[in-house]
Amino acid sequence: MSFPVFKGAGYILAHTPDMIIRNGTTFTVEQELNPDSDFLKEAKSKIRSYEEVVNYIPNQVYIGNVRPEFLSDKKLPWCEIEHKGERNGKFGQIIPQNEFLMLMKISDAFELVKLSNEFIENEKENFEKNYPELGEFFDLIKGENISDADELIKAHVAEGLYNNDELVGYVKRAHDVDVNLNAHTMFENLVVKASGIASTVELLRSTKIDKEEIDYVIECSEEACGDMNQRGGGNFAKSIAEIAGLKNASGSDTRGFCAAPVHALINAAGLVKSGIYKNVVVVAGGASAKLGMNAKDHIKKNLPILEDVVGGFAILVSENDGVNPIIRTDMIGKHSVGTGSAPQAVMTALITQGLDKGGLKIPDVDTFSVEMQNPDITKPAGAGNVPESNYKMIGALAVTRKELEKSELKNFITKHGLPGWAPTQGHIPSGVPYVGFMIDDLTSGDKNRTMIVGKGSLFLGRMTNLFDGVSFVVERNKGDIDESSASKEDIKKIIAESMRNIALDFLKE
Repeated sequence: MSFPVFKGAGYILAHTPDMIIRNGTTFTVEQELNPDSDFLKEAKSKIRSYEEVVNYIPNQVYIGNVRPEFLSDKKLPWCEIEHKGERNGKFGQIIPQNEFLMLMKISDAFELVKLSNEFIENEKENFEKNYPELGEFFDLIKGENISDADELIKAHVAEGLYNNDELVGYVKRAHDVDVNLNAHTMFENLVVKASGIASTVELLRSTKIDKEEIDYVIECSEEACGDMNQRGGGNFAKSIAEIAGLKNASGSDTRGFCAAPVHALINAAGLVKSGIYKNVVVVAGGASAKLGMNAKDHIKKNLPILEDVVGGFAILVSENDGVNPIIRTDMIGKHSVGTGSAPQAVMTALITQGLDKGGLKIPDVDTFSVEMQNPDITKPAGAGNVPESNYKMIGALAVTRKELEKSELKNFITKHGLPGWAPTQGHIPSGVPYVGFMIDDLTSGDKNRTMIVGKGSLFLGRMTNLFDGVSFVVERNKGDIDESSASKEDIKKIIAESMRNIALDFLKE
C-alpha cells in the first residue's frame, strides 16, 4: 500500500500591533461596554515592538530557527528571557505590520482596500522586492486619497487600517445592508486571505515545487466568507491559490473549529492516496478577532500583551516519493458522535483508536503533537499548560492500558511530548506547528513514528454540545513505494510492446 507523504511546510506570523486594540474582540467589546476602563488606558503601553516579537523564543520556534525542545528547561515567563532572533527562519518568517497591510491590499479583488498615496509610495518598492512571487498582481498596488477615511469609519462604512498608530487606509464594506459583507467582516476575511497567501508563498519557497504541479488547495481557518444568501459558503482556498499563482489548482474550505487543520490533512491524504490529485496544499490564515484575547490577564500580571501576531501555515501533501514521512491513512482516530465529552473518553478515541488498527501501543509513538498552545499565554489566563495536560492524559491512558509503568509517567511526558510554542489563534496550534520539524525528525532525524492530534469545541457554534477531534499516525518512509501502480514509463513500454506485437501479427497474416 502506497501512502501519501508530507513534502513540506511554510509558517508565518504577522505582527499587527495596531489591530490588537482596534480589531481584537476583547478590546472591541471592552470599548463598547466600558470605554473608560483602566485596562484600555494601560493596554497601549503593554504592546511589544516588532523587534521584541522577533526575539521572542516561541516565535523563533514557530518559523523554524529554534527547536521546540530548547524551551523545555526554560522557566516561564519566556517573554522575559533575552534572545536574539531573526525575521526569516527555515520554515517561514515574521512579517512586520506595514508589509502585512500591503498583503491585504494585494489580496483585494473588489477595490475594498484603500491605502494612502504616501503609504504606498513608502512601501511599494520594498514589498515588491520581498514578494516577487506575487508579481502578477503588483498592478493592484495603487495609492489613493483617503481624506474621507474618518467620516467613513465613524459611519461604520469602513474599517480603519493603521500603522504606528497612524491611519493609513481603510477597508470598505462590500454591501450596503448585508452584515456578512460589512466592513468589519471584510476586514477579518482579508486578514485570513492575506496570511494564507503569505503562508503559501513560504511553502513554495521551502519546497521549491513548481506552482503548476499543485492540483488542489484546502483552506481550514476559523473564519467564513459568503453573503446573506450563503453565509460561510467560501471559498478562501481558491482565492488564496489565485494570488499565490497556483493556476492549475482548484480548492475548497474545510471548517471544524480548532480541529479543522487535522480534518483537512486527512482529506488531503485521502485525495492523494486515491489518485484524484497528486499534490494538495492545506493552508490556513489567522484570526484578527483573537488578537489580545487574554490581554486582561496578561496586563494584570504585569506581562506584555502576548497575543500580538496573526498566524498562518501551509502544508504540502503529495504522492509517495520514497523519502518523506508517510501519512498512515489506515491508522486514523476520531471522536465520533457517540464518544461523549468526558476527557478520558475523548483522549481514548483520539489516541488509541488509530494505534489499535496498527497493533501499536502508545509508547510506540516517538512524539505526539497535540494542541501546541504556548503556555506563556495560557497559564497567566488560567488555562494552564495545555500541551502538558494533554501529555499527562496520554501517559495516564498508557498506564491504564498497562503499556507503561506508573513510575515512568513523568519520563513519558519528557520523552514523547513537546513544549507548546504556537500563538492562541484557535486552529493554528492544532497539531500542525510540528509538521515542519516532524519532516526533519522522520527523515534525517532519529524518530520513526509520530501522531498529529487535533481537537475542537463544536459547542462554540451553539448547534451542538459535542466536542470534536481527529488524529493520524505519521511514519518514517522506508522507500517502499507501491509497485502495483505502474509508472508513466512502464505504461509507455507496455503500449510500445503491445503495438509491436500487433504489427508482427499483422505481418504474419
